[in-house]
Amino acid sequence: MREVDIVISGGTILTLDNDNSQIDNGLVAIDGDGIVAVGKNEDLKNMFRGIKTIDATNCLVMPGLINAHTHAAMTCFRGIADDMELMNWLNNYIFPAEARNVDPELAYWGSKLACAEMIRSGTTTFCDMYIFEDETAKAASESGMRCLIGEVLFDFPSPNVKSPEEGLAYTRMLIEKWDSDPLVNIVVEPHALYTCSPSLLKDAKDLADQYNVPLAIHFLENKGEAKQLKEKLGKRATKFLHEMGYLNERFFAFHCVAMDGEDIKVFADNGCKVVHNPESNMKLASGVAPISSMLDHGVTVGLGTDGCASNNNLDMFQEMDTAAKLEKVERLDPTVMPASTVTRMATCDGARVLGMENLVGSLKVGMKGDIIIIDLNRPHLTPMYNACSHLVYAAKGDDVKTVLINGKVVMEDWKVLTIDEHEVMDRVNQIARRVKKSLEIE
Repeated sequence: MREVDIVISGGTILTLDNDNSQIDNGLVAIDGDGIVAVGKNEDLKNMFRGIKTIDATNCLVMPGLINAHTHAAMTCFRGIADDMELMNWLNNYIFPAEARNVDPELAYWGSKLACAEMIRSGTTTFCDMYIFEDETAKAASESGMRCLIGEVLFDFPSPNVKSPEEGLAYTRMLIEKWDSDPLVNIVVEPHALYTCSPSLLKDAKDLADQYNVPLAIHFLENKGEAKQLKEKLGKRATKFLHEMGYLNERFFAFHCVAMDGEDIKVFADNGCKVVHNPESNMKLASGVAPISSMLDHGVTVGLGTDGCASNNNLDMFQEMDTAAKLEKVERLDPTVMPASTVTRMATCDGARVLGMENLVGSLKVGMKGDIIIIDLNRPHLTPMYNACSHLVYAAKGDDVKTVLINGKVVMEDWKVLTIDEHEVMDRVNQIARRVKKSLEIE
């Protein structure tokens, strides 16, 4: 019998492999940071003995959720400017609030709060774009969370850097500082085509190519942006990106609400990926992204919450539910975006978007031990006929009982082990008082 670090036994295992295999009364063995066995309990129980054993009876065991688009530190701005359209919200409220308040302290504690919220609701990996991202990396690392992060790049100064050149230098520092870290990975992230010059976009691409890291951007978030960009660039935004050399398998774009059939075909032909943010798109009245068409063309689509100033939470279960139902009502077709598709968007397909499909997103031998355990012994989860249906239409973030990331238990029986949540909330509340005063909010 082989001794391993952790054995999870007795639960229903949803592997999210290519066949969406489900194993009743299953067993997962984890040694070090990785999965060494997945199968039926009866077949494996005499082969593996865990130094720690987790009883998952009447639980669903599955890969951790992947939140593929966040602005983690914006937990500090949750609810400050609701019920506004995108450009008014961004230019008249968010950018001023950031200019007056974002500093390393806010970035660190806001990100720490985001990590607590995500761990509690079953997210084990997130992709972040914001300011002072070294602080977000530090917060994620201390919290035991896996992340792909990038400093937002603008033509104009941010609270962290005075120029595009400084932003690129900061990004290079992140790449080199966090190289080979087991949890923190870096992405180059120009903010958007309307906030970045062609020269900055080119330099950002060159940096990503030099280090062979992903490249991501906000893209065609609403029809107004699409019109503005066509006038500014003199051509379709997708054609502009193609000519800049952006469109390849390491590139992914957030939102993509105003993409049409031609845009989607170009993305599909070049292996580009998309992150769908339905709740943020709805709240800002940006529109409904043509996700069904993207999927029909073979574009890989992940799922993200966006930041807490435009959502206003980081609960991926809620995002899954919204993604499925919004698509059905928009297309007037109850068969589109079935629960199994949406579950994969939040797990294995999200991993593909981030270039992490060989690490996370499914439960199989060789993958990292990023696993969540969902308590099924609850009225709203009884009975269970279909696991994916339950995840998308019935489960809630607080049904997640235990979370493992990189083979380590970060939450057990609803207790977060890696974060002092009371300290974090106290510090963010102190920051919020400063934010309110700066914006003259009563």
